[in-house]
Amino acid sequence: MAQASPPIPVAELRRWLERAERRGHAPGLLLPFGVGELDGHLPGGGLRLGHLHEVVEGGAAATYAGLATLFAAGIAARLHGPVLWCLRGRDLFAPALARVGLHPDRVIYCETWKDRDVLPAMEEGLRCKGLAAVIGEVTQLSLNASRRLQLCAEETGVTALVIRRWRNTKEKGLAGEPNAANSRWRVSPHPSNEEMEDMGRQQWRVELVRARGGEAREWIMGACDAKGYLALPAALAERSAAAEGAGYRRAG
Repeated sequence: MAQASPPIPVAELRRWLERAERRGHAPGLLLPFGVGELDGHLPGGGLRLGHLHEVVEGGAAATYAGLATLFAAGIAARLHGPVLWCLRGRDLFAPALARVGLHPDRVIYCETWKDRDVLPAMEEGLRCKGLAAVIGEVTQLSLNASRRLQLCAEETGVTALVIRRWRNTKEKGLAGEPNAANSRWRVSPHPSNEEMEDMGRQQWRVELVRARGGEAREWIMGACDAKGYLALPAALAERSAAAEGAGYRRAG
């Protein structure tokens, strides 16, 4: 495991954010995933930037949220600018982030130990226009706390990503609480076929659990590559193209 960065006092974090804000960046409105099947289903054709998005993980290893972390890192990797990552522990593996395109030089780590410390740190970061994204790991995300994050993101155009993490069944039960996230994603492991294994790429089940203005849906995807992009396995892409072609023929 990579050695974690030393804790950053709030005053020092605030000075760093002020320097980043002076650099500034021009946020876009949407971030496409680069997969037609997925982008075509999302309202507007991509992930809405300058909003709050939530990522959870399914499967036996959901406690560690490893896939959810890589999914969020892949999104951040495709944005331009520094990323503030608010940690709740010291188990974030920087080389894994680099493998999905988020180089450690782009990340500043803010180490906290409780949700009540993570959420204020995220708010502080979201007020800085110079950041590409703010990512936070939390157990609980109340409606009021999520609204505060959403408002901060809307004001500056900085995208907020919350990774939900649990240590026990009781904490996992908090997942059902309503919040103001623009979208909610669940990422789970899926058995890889030979094609994906030959490419050294895992397969994920990516579920859009909730989206403002959209409908829930799920896809089987190849995991994020070295630039943060997901991929639709070729066999599934071929079947999808064939189905679309048949639909066009019937319509004609």
